[in-house]
Amino acid sequence: MLTGLHEKKNLQLVLGLFIGVIFGFLLQKGGVTDYNVIIGQLLLTDFTVVKIMLAASITGMLGVHLLRSLGLAQLHPKPGSFGASVIGGLLFGIGFGILGYCPGTVAGAVGQGSLDALFGGVVGMLIGAGVFAALYPKLQQMILSKGDFGELTLPTLFKVNPWILVIPVAIALTALLWWMERIGL
Repeated sequence: MLTGLHEKKNLQLVLGLFIGVIFGFLLQKGGVTDYNVIIGQLLLTDFTVVKIMLAASITGMLGVHLLRSLGLAQLHPKPGSFGASVIGGLLFGIGFGILGYCPGTVAGAVGQGSLDALFGGVVGMLIGAGVFAALYPKLQQMILSKGDFGELTLPTLFKVNPWILVIPVAIALTALLWWMERIGL
């Protein structure tokens, strides 16, 4: 089924829609589409979001590198820069702090009928994307390309097999999750 997937655009769209619906369902079941849970995370009173993100990071990291090791997937890291990371982080943080949703949780919240997510989130993201696209050439010259580090990943930076980093990081994140549960966070 995966062989030749790049040539089957309609199948890609159907798979994307299916996976997106499942992702939204799981976000909703995990409670992270609830505004109060997200605000609780920002106020450091509810750590549901962090725990879900840590679990997803562990699963994704192990899954991607396993698929890569088996020859079923390839990594295509996008080039990055400090300028783009700082601007992206600031825009994400401001939007997250003001609205109380991130792009994934806003889609899940819209799916469960939250009008604040629809009008503040989706409309805000569309307007923001339009403004960013209009300003992109100037931003690219002035800020986004500053501190370019290319397609750098930690394994390439340290010149090691990815599993040398993946296994200890997965163990450390799992230990952090266990500790958070143990102390009741």
